[in-house]
Order: sequence, then structure tokens, then C-alpha cells
Amino acid sequence: MKQLFLYACAILIFSSSCQEKEPSAPLLVNDQTRARIDSTLSSFVASGNLAGVSALIFEKDQEVYYNAFGYADLEKQVKMDRNTIVQIYSMTKPITGTALMTLYEEGEFQLDDPLEKYAPEFADMQVYDGVDENGNIKLVDADRSVTIRDITRHTAGFPNRADIPGLSEILAVKDPRSFEIDLTEMAKRIGEVPLWFQPGTQWEYGQSVDVQAFLVERISGTPYKEYVQTHVLDPLKMSKTRYFVPEGDRSKMSASYRRTGEGKLEQMPNEEAHRFNINEWPLTPGGFGFTSTLDDYMTFARMLVHKGEFEGTRILQPETVQLMSTNQLPESVTERSWLPSKGNVGFGIDFAVRVAPPTSAEEMNGIVGEFFWDGAASTLFWVDPVNEITAVLFVQLFPYDQIKLHKKFKDAVYGKYQPSESN
Repeated sequence: MKQLFLYACAILIFSSSCQEKEPSAPLLVNDQTRARIDSTLSSFVASGNLAGVSALIFEKDQEVYYNAFGYADLEKQVKMDRNTIVQIYSMTKPITGTALMTLYEEGEFQLDDPLEKYAPEFADMQVYDGVDENGNIKLVDADRSVTIRDITRHTAGFPNRADIPGLSEILAVKDPRSFEIDLTEMAKRIGEVPLWFQPGTQWEYGQSVDVQAFLVERISGTPYKEYVQTHVLDPLKMSKTRYFVPEGDRSKMSASYRRTGEGKLEQMPNEEAHRFNINEWPLTPGGFGFTSTLDDYMTFARMLVHKGEFEGTRILQPETVQLMSTNQLPESVTERSWLPSKGNVGFGIDFAVRVAPPTSAEEMNGIVGEFFWDGAASTLFWVDPVNEITAVLFVQLFPYDQIKLHKKFKDAVYGKYQPSESN
């Protein structure tokens, strides 16, 4: 009887092991894709349009691509590599948004709360209404308060341009982006500048995420730099993501470059390009200022594709990441500055969010549901939940290059646009 039982068990084990397993979908980033990415990125360096570039891609928890081309420092002949430290500029913003949303999860605020509930600096805001015949600025009362949702999606109305008659002059005098002031003084100065438009009516990039950092500090009672370190960077072991780069690490920092023409680069003096990160300043902005490495920032991206958790460490709940990566712009917000240049996208909480596929070969490539952002020095990252892809592209190039560099990189990853029947 015992032998019969063992025989039956053996049959069951054998039959189950011989069953056809569900074939897993092939990886999007394969040998052909890697060759295409290599060719694309190396061509930018060979043509003299980039000094150095590096990229890292994970798909389904596998590292499927890494390479680096050219030089982090052309003058010193220091090669671009995996440990190169770059200034990520506005790729700081999603990290700030993540810090803010940890407080949201604790019930410390609601997205539609008036900002003035926590920050009286933003009470009784007035709105720019042009200038009169004498060039004097005209103001009207705000229709409603700026909300926390407004500062997470760039609809607050904070001016950020140098060409608004009358208003830009006020902004320049107040100088709320001075490195010499702290976040409290920054918020005071921003609150003293009239809004450019009525809250919630336009999308306009500005100091909204710097105000998020201030709000984290105000609500938590902890300096923002300390809070983001404790609640985001340290738990994810992102040790190279920071404002201040100590002297011992500065040899790993990439130089910055200006493209002055086709195939023409000008290396910027480090004292100028690295000024914010090689000195310790009172200002700890939420909208810019961090440096990082490929692997550090990839850890952040992989936390997001895993819906707020990475290697056993949870930063956010899945529903919070879903909220952040969902378009928060209503159809009534038709004035969206340059946001449409990034494709058919809306805006979530500190990310652009793709809402429709590309309709032409000229449009930025991407997958519906992806969320992403970039930086002034032409850095880029995205999270593609559909294919479970996270990608980070590092360069240090001015002026910002989306049309050539970002477009060609994404085409290399996904393949060039193919029109569908629906198009």
C-alpha cells in the first residue's frame, strides 16, 4: 500500500512538471534593442554633440541595458561611467513629491486643502491683470485659494518668466530663488509676488515644488533636507543623491557643457556649473539642487515601478503611487505652456503622465500609462508600468535637448513609431 502511494505521488509530480508552462513575454530590451541604443548614444558623442552620456534600463527586475560613452570631463579626459555624479536639476522634483506624499499618507493634509491653511504666507493672494496706460501693474483678487493640488501639478499661478510686463520686475526684486535664503524666507517672498493667473486655470512651470519642500518643513516641523533624507533617501540607500558634494567626491562629478552649434561644445567652468553643489547654502529647494548617480536614481525609479516598495522597504503605498501617476489636469486647463511638446501627456503629482499613444513619428515616443520627468541639463527618467521598464539617461548638456536626444533615445528603446489602424 505504501509503495502504491509513493508511485501515485511520483506520477503526480512527473505530470505536473511536464505540463506546459505559460510562456513569459519576451523582453522588450533585447540584443537588437541594445545595439540600437548603443548606436544612438555613441553617435551623439562621435558627432561632437555630447561630451559624455550614460544610460541604465531595468525591465521586469532585470538590468537589461547599461553603457556609457565619451567623457564626464573632456578637458581632463575623465570617462563617463556608472559612478559619475551628475546634477539632476528638475529630476529633484519627483523626490520632493514623494517626500510630501508620505505626509499625505499620514493624514496630515488633503490635496484640495488651501495652501494658506498651513502657510498664511499664501493667504489673500492677488492676481496680475496686465498694466495700465502708464505701465503700472493692475491686480484683482484671486477667485479662490491656491490649493496643495495646485502646487503638485503646476497650476498655482506662480510667475516664472522674465517677460511679463510689470510682474517680472516684482519677481526679480523679490528674488525668491536666492541661494542665500532658507525655505521660510523663500515662501514669504513668493507669497508677496502676485499670481500670474487665477489658480487652477493654466499649467505653468514654476516654483511650485520649492513650495512643496517648504510645506513638508512646515507640516512636519523638520527641516526639509533632514526630512527627505530620513523618509526617502536613507531608506532607499541613495547615498549619492544630495545637495552638497564633499570634496572627496568632486572628481566624480561630470562637467557641464553648452552646445553652441552642430558638433560644437563649450565646457563650462566647474566653479560656475557646480556652484550650488560645492557650497553649502541656506536654500534647500524642492524643485532642483540634487546630484545623483545612475544607480541611485534607478533605485528611486524601481521603487515607483514596484508601487512604492523596493527590496523590502516601503516608501509609499501602492494607491499613493497610483494617485501620483494619474493625470490631475482637467480638460478645462487648456493653456499648458510647453507641456504638449512632451507628447500627449497630462500631469500627475510631480510627473508628466502619458494619456494617449503618439500619433506621428515626430511625436515623443512612449507607452500610455508611463510617467516621467527630466532636468535642465538634459537628464531624463521614466517609469513604464506596462512593460515594467525603468530608464535613466544622464548627460550634462545645455541648452536642454529634448527634440534630438530624448526623442532618439526613446525611439531606440521602443522602436520607431508605427501607425496603428486607429491612427
